[in-house]
Amino acid sequence: MKKSTILLLLFVLFIQNINGQKNKISYDSISVYFNEIKTASTKNIELWDQDLYGAMILIDPKTREFFTNESDKMEVLPNDINMANTALNWNGKKWAMIMLPLPQNKYDRIGLLAHESFHRLQPLLGFELNNVESSHLDQKEGRIYLRLELEALKKAVKSDSEKELKKHLTNALTFRKYRHSIYKGSASHENLLELNEGIAEFTGVIVSGRNKAQTVTFLANGIDDFFNNATFVRSFAYHTVPVYGYLLHNKDRNWNKKNTAKTDLTDYFIKGFNIIIPNNVNAVVKEISDHYKGNTIIEEEVQREEKTKKIIAEYKLKFIESPHFEIKFEKMNVSFDPRNIVPIENKGTVYPTIRVTDKWGVLTVENGALMSSNWDKISISNPVQMEGKKISGDGWVLELAEGYVIKKNETTGNYTLFK
Repeated sequence: MKKSTILLLLFVLFIQNINGQKNKISYDSISVYFNEIKTASTKNIELWDQDLYGAMILIDPKTREFFTNESDKMEVLPNDINMANTALNWNGKKWAMIMLPLPQNKYDRIGLLAHESFHRLQPLLGFELNNVESSHLDQKEGRIYLRLELEALKKAVKSDSEKELKKHLTNALTFRKYRHSIYKGSASHENLLELNEGIAEFTGVIVSGRNKAQTVTFLANGIDDFFNNATFVRSFAYHTVPVYGYLLHNKDRNWNKKNTAKTDLTDYFIKGFNIIIPNNVNAVVKEISDHYKGNTIIEEEVQREEKTKKIIAEYKLKFIESPHFEIKFEKMNVSFDPRNIVPIENKGTVYPTIRVTDKWGVLTVENGALMSSNWDKISISNPVQMEGKKISGDGWVLELAEGYVIKKNETTGNYTLFK
């Protein structure tokens, strides 16, 4: 399996709150959840001409105890497997894994289970798993024009007439095309994540069973909640494609089945809605931005940029300029929260919380780690305590496997891992 596939399979979607979980979870309640997604999958089988319902694991992240829809027994997940909302190859089978507790709202619950079930079927449906970050969406201009696009999409999904709908969709896609014109390669980077997580979330929206009014409220409220995320680089696709996809689904029930891993979704939506993008997008976006809170968004993003510069400078000092601990990967799996990562141009991305498993052991980080741009190594602060095979530092713990040691370079002060 390609490394990018392994990474995406264990790509954590910490979207659901895991607080307040009861100590004991009965199989009776779990079986209700399995029956709900089974019924919804059967009802929506024409969406992909495939039954989404299949091998599924519901896991308690506190105890690692899990239930499956193929057994009435509770089991415990091995420590070397990361827990996540994801698709997982395990014991010779592909599973959809979902963290407990599930949402209390039935529609949210079914939507989440359908999303992860899509990932289980994703290769079969012709969609590759990709691990690409849209780092430009952590920069001022990228964030401004993504927010403007989403504000236009909110108005589009709430529109009462075809004329109003088309106007807001045209403006949304104009903001998008302008954003892509600013950052080289941004269109393809965004497209890869939208084909992966965007299509999965669209699937969840359709399978959830909400009526029109409920869907409109869900999509609009979701965008408002999204704006509170610390970063947009990995989570934007959960809110763009579901809106475009839902609106296009109302016109063409088969649009999603006409796509492949090579589809350019931006161009597809432009054609699907019969949109004409103006030639002078630079001038047009300045004219229409005031209709979508443009002045407020720009002011907020200017202030955020100043704060972000200070944060990045601190991370550079900690993980690059000062002595640090660098660990190269051999065969790693990783899980993390996609909502609070900090891209550092040409250096990689800082993940405030991340868990890595590899041949060399298990690394758990709660106070920041720098992942290299090509995902071949991770940097953390230098160790401060060593107790046998358990090594710890500022907000991290490394449980070393047998046959591995760490060494300090007396010249640079950096630590490295050796086999």
